[in-house]
Amino acid sequence: MNPTTFNKIVLFISFLLFLSSCSVAQPGQGGYTTVDKKAIKMYEFGRACFNDVNPNTGKRNLVCAEEQLLKALERDPKFVEALSLISNVYVEKGDLNKAIEYKQQMMFTGKKFSEAEYFYLSSMQMAIGDYGNAEKNAKRYLETRNANPAFVEKCNKYIIDCNFAKGALQHPVPFDPKNLGPNINTDRPEYYPSLTADDQTLLFTRLVLDNNALHGIGMQEDIFVTRKENDHWIQSSPISPAINTLYNEGAPTFSADGKYVIFVGCEIGIKGEYDYGEGRKGYGSCDLFFSEKVGEIWSKPQNMGPPVNSKHWESQPCFSSDGKTLYFIRGMIQDRAMRNPQEQDIYKTEITPNGWSQPVKLGPTINTPGREESVQIHPDGQTLYFASNGHPGMGGLDLYMSRMLPNGEWGKAINLGYPINTYADENSLLVSAKGDIALFASGRPGGFGDLDLYSFDMPVNMRPINTTYMKGLVYDSLSRKPLAGHFKLIDLSTQQVFKEAYANTGNGQFLVALPKNKDFALLCEHDGYFFFSKNYDLNKLKATSEGYHIDVPMLPIKPGYTFVLENIFFDVNKFDLKPESIAELTKLKEILDKNKTLKIELGGHTDSDGDDKSNQILSENRAKAVVNWLVQNGIDKTRLTFKGYGESKPIVPNDTPENKAKNRRTEVKIL
Repeated sequence: MNPTTFNKIVLFISFLLFLSSCSVAQPGQGGYTTVDKKAIKMYEFGRACFNDVNPNTGKRNLVCAEEQLLKALERDPKFVEALSLISNVYVEKGDLNKAIEYKQQMMFTGKKFSEAEYFYLSSMQMAIGDYGNAEKNAKRYLETRNANPAFVEKCNKYIIDCNFAKGALQHPVPFDPKNLGPNINTDRPEYYPSLTADDQTLLFTRLVLDNNALHGIGMQEDIFVTRKENDHWIQSSPISPAINTLYNEGAPTFSADGKYVIFVGCEIGIKGEYDYGEGRKGYGSCDLFFSEKVGEIWSKPQNMGPPVNSKHWESQPCFSSDGKTLYFIRGMIQDRAMRNPQEQDIYKTEITPNGWSQPVKLGPTINTPGREESVQIHPDGQTLYFASNGHPGMGGLDLYMSRMLPNGEWGKAINLGYPINTYADENSLLVSAKGDIALFASGRPGGFGDLDLYSFDMPVNMRPINTTYMKGLVYDSLSRKPLAGHFKLIDLSTQQVFKEAYANTGNGQFLVALPKNKDFALLCEHDGYFFFSKNYDLNKLKATSEGYHIDVPMLPIKPGYTFVLENIFFDVNKFDLKPESIAELTKLKEILDKNKTLKIELGGHTDSDGDDKSNQILSENRAKAVVNWLVQNGIDKTRLTFKGYGESKPIVPNDTPENKAKNRRTEVKIL
């Protein structure tokens, strides 16, 4: 799960070394390019050292290899095979500049060498951002005879990336990253951030050292959490002993309200057996698990199971703010013993009445034949951020965004530009709910060590749709006891459920992300209580720190109690129910269906404008309209009465337009 900054280089090294035997002449295949027998002996000794892999560490004997190859080159500086192999030695050591130097020196000998060396040199030059020379050597390889089709594909991609990168370097975007500081970052790697919808609680992964970890391996990943106080992040701490173990847990994603966390747990192979730790069961190399926060306590994690998890590698989840869709990365494991995922793509699955749907790949505008990682579906529900090495970019993993089209498909992937993206791997991007700030992980100089978390101002043209959040408390209106109310936010312009969730079981709190400039109806229900309903125009509500606080008092269903139907609408001086009223009426019908003996009175009320008689008739007709709808939809009319009260029972003074709107209401009274 660890998105190391040098991931691209490591992959390149593995690929290069696997094919290194193809890049030099061998005895019996035309001999060496030197006649110096001592140089040949030193070269062969160095090659044996290079191929000597320690079974405990997996590392090569590079010290011996370097020493012997340098001696061979002292005797013959134009020894092609030695120059090629010592270049590989420096690749393995992470010194690409020196590796390139020896590769170029080999090409200047005037002696024959494998044409594949142009490809290897181009790959190394891409890895350090030397775009001009990388493009030149990629084109040289494409001009060779019998070019390897796989190399041809990569060289064509290098040329595309070089052209993109040269243009991006000439048009940099604003970028001034700020380290998140010592309360979050340490000398260990921190990465994969996740925020709640109010941007006040931050989760992230840290690679920690522990001699007891993973049966003595000595290091493992844990999830840490911090929150903002006075606009500063406080000291981070492990999320919970129920979640963190001596095994790997990481890449967490919050639900928008912080009530659920979904994270990755990976198995560890010990003597041929695989273990996820703490009695957790798994299906593949890495699986997705979830935990619920009850009050302030996190529950024991549960495996999300099929079809989300499979025999392959599932990681880096992101939960949509509406609680309906989970995005994640799946990599195909061809050989479980090798554990390296292939065909790494972004998938999504949706919650249904029967559980999670079969995951599907996002389309070709997002996924490529390359590698996709680190997906974020923004709280606006219409902007996707992710990392990829398959789209045109600066080389390696770059950060991209895509906007949802009117037909529901994802639009073209847009590179975030230089210097947000560079020749190194960029990953772990997270854009705040407000959209103005982004977080990411970087190993850049000046940090606390290895990967640190940074923030930067998101370029304006790359920002999501402007969003806000609504948070509040669901409680018994009489006892103030918190309730785990089930609430829905309905977009009044479409009458579609925009979000649906439950308040926290322990404390009744909820938090949802919302787009601005919309009207919503909030419907909340809980067994034994009237539903709560209210209309909200976010443009007219008073916000605090860009968010809105809404209390949701729930009234018990008991004789004599009265509550207001907040979302029943009529045109001025008319009593025909408007379509926007249907959601509210449907909830009232559901309460009557669940409580078969319940009898109610529908009461109509007006403001004081107009004459008393007209108001009385209007209020009675409006109450009757609600009763008629209920009867037409299956409620026994003997359970329903209606009454018009006109302007006789105002709940606030009739002195302002806002107060008059409150007095114009439809009430339900339990009989």
